[in-house]
Amino acid sequence: METVVSGIRSTGKLHLGNYYGAIHNFVKMQEKYNCYFFIADLHSLTTHPHPDNLHQNVKDILVEYLAAGLDPEKCTLYVQSDVPQIAELYLFLNMNAYLGELERSASFKDKVRMHPENVNAGLLTYPVLMAGDILIHKATKVPVGKDQEQHLEMTRTFSNRFNRIYNVDYFPEAYAFSFSDKLVKVPGLDGNGKMGKSNGGANAIYLSDTPEIIRKKVMRAVTDGGPSEENSSKPEPIQNLFQLISLVSSKDTYDYFNHLYNTCQIRYGDLKKQLAEDMIIATTPLREKIIDIASDKDYLHKVARMGADKARESADRTIKDVKEIIGFRQI
Repeated sequence: METVVSGIRSTGKLHLGNYYGAIHNFVKMQEKYNCYFFIADLHSLTTHPHPDNLHQNVKDILVEYLAAGLDPEKCTLYVQSDVPQIAELYLFLNMNAYLGELERSASFKDKVRMHPENVNAGLLTYPVLMAGDILIHKATKVPVGKDQEQHLEMTRTFSNRFNRIYNVDYFPEAYAFSFSDKLVKVPGLDGNGKMGKSNGGANAIYLSDTPEIIRKKVMRAVTDGGPSEENSSKPEPIQNLFQLISLVSSKDTYDYFNHLYNTCQIRYGDLKKQLAEDMIIATTPLREKIIDIASDKDYLHKVARMGADKARESADRTIKDVKEIIGFRQI
């Protein structure tokens, strides 16, 4: 069975874009592959989070992914910092990662430009830590977006370099992977682009949002003055609303409002009210699960410990092999 590794950000709440995108794929993957899903709290240290925020964010993300369908009996779900072997492999890989190639990373250049006051070594070596996350389990499949493909290419560079330096065929090459050929695009409420945490969270519907919050957000979604000609094309903000309707509403609902739009009878207030209610129906079971799981401290502790134990077992084998290959042996 092939091994899949994917990191889960340790900041921010999950929204419908995450749920209909990555999480749906993760739930499918755990049925077919040997999956390691980790909460990337070590990566978050580049932004210097407050200790209380770091702990709470990790707990919240664990709760929400469990509520969304990840099953700790079917996959290995763990917190990155609970597996110290990752940091050890990160150290070994850093010894064969070169300044020039790290500085050419597009994400590093972006961070330097956006946050010149915080250009730390963790940002520079982020691709090496990501490689450690993947190689510690000798994964061959990594679900990543377009923005991470360069880092995955660097992972292959580091693994092949290790094999070449020590004249071994130990680390496999890892490649980008998606369970489905077509990812679901979930647009935001601000009229352009995908759903995300921009604009203070007003652009996204979070899985934990209450019905009242959902109604307020949807009613503020960007629209226009309405069509002036029958069967005219929809501008992006309106197309986004119809895309959201197609995700959470019935086909009859979609067809009804689409007909009103095509005949210039659309009333966006009515459309938004229906969309909000259907979003509430779609998210209520998830929000209730989040509340239930968050209140069960014993269960959360059990899940975290079980995930850490399973991940360490795999990581121990890799670190033992790597140290032997490098030449670290007892005297």
